[in-house]
Amino acid sequence: MKNTVKGSFSNFFFEYETPRQVIVKNKRVAVVCRIIQLGVLAYIVGWVFMYEKGYQTVDTAIGSVFTKMKGLSYTNISGVERMWDVADYVFPEQGDSSFVVMTNYISTIQTQGKCPELPDGKNKNKCDSDADCDEGKYKRTGNGHMTGKCVNSTSTCEIYSWCPVEDDRQIPDPPILRAAENYTLFIKNSITFRQFKVIRSNLVEAVNQSYINRCLYNPTNDPLCPIFRLGDIVERSGFNFSEIARVGGAVGILIDWDCNLDRSIKYCKPNYEFYGLYGTGKDDKEEKPSLGYNFRYGKYFVENKVEKRTLMKVFGIRIDIVVHGRAGQFDIIPTLTAIGSGVGIFGVATVLCDLLLLYLLPKRDYYKNMKFKNTES
Repeated sequence: MKNTVKGSFSNFFFEYETPRQVIVKNKRVAVVCRIIQLGVLAYIVGWVFMYEKGYQTVDTAIGSVFTKMKGLSYTNISGVERMWDVADYVFPEQGDSSFVVMTNYISTIQTQGKCPELPDGKNKNKCDSDADCDEGKYKRTGNGHMTGKCVNSTSTCEIYSWCPVEDDRQIPDPPILRAAENYTLFIKNSITFRQFKVIRSNLVEAVNQSYINRCLYNPTNDPLCPIFRLGDIVERSGFNFSEIARVGGAVGILIDWDCNLDRSIKYCKPNYEFYGLYGTGKDDKEEKPSLGYNFRYGKYFVENKVEKRTLMKVFGIRIDIVVHGRAGQFDIIPTLTAIGSGVGIFGVATVLCDLLLLYLLPKRDYYKNMKFKNTES
């Protein structure tokens, strides 16, 4: 017993086992094997290393965006002249990565008091008698608290609210601030790849003050210019400017950084892409509710000791700027991992060819006897 254990122990530690190899002279199997190996090699070299850059370690960027609009609009409504500048038509004014440029509006001067509710065209605010107007209550679609009186001239309930009630049933067409198409947007973007200690700005080496003063973004002629015409942004996002300026909408600007840090840092440059996020719905097959983009804000003032406000229903183009950054640099660890994975995939050719030899070919029994050695205990 002792000798048996000792022999097993000695065989386990002091003997080396290697797989038995059989050379099969079969052209069809050999061609299949080489085709599979070439496919694996093309995948490793072409996809893993060249396209996916499997030899690099990758880092994503942290980015910040600063924006500034420029442009003027002149209006003359009912003999009232007004010049609109960036302080009037950009919300909010801090220069954030998400903001709204006003292109159309409905203005109503109001005071606190009693006035008839606005007919909504769907008879939701209609009344036939005072009994239809519950004093002290308000309707979800209404604009104020009902006084309990039905106004015969409008067939709507009298309310206590900011009066007169805003009438937004007719949106100005064409849009009031038609010059908004020629406004310009300046975008300053900086990104940081922390893992590689790399900081880049979209004001790259070729973009100096002289270039900024004369350039306007064009994907072909001036792809690095950080100044964009508002009309071009909307058109490149797939919308019609005249229609979206009338009722409002939303567009997205993607600043994409895809940097190969194995090359010179000067080749790390931004690429600008434009997307329509929310528009007028004219291209939709089904009619959708609440199309466009709008919001309200009030400008308050006192006149003859009476508090008043100018209620503005603003229709505008909402711009959302998103930064996406990805950088890669050579690293020995992902390189060895990719090579090891590739070598392992080469074994697929052997497995498939063994299945072909042992189970599908007419001489499969012969190949089995050559590949496996059977013994009887």
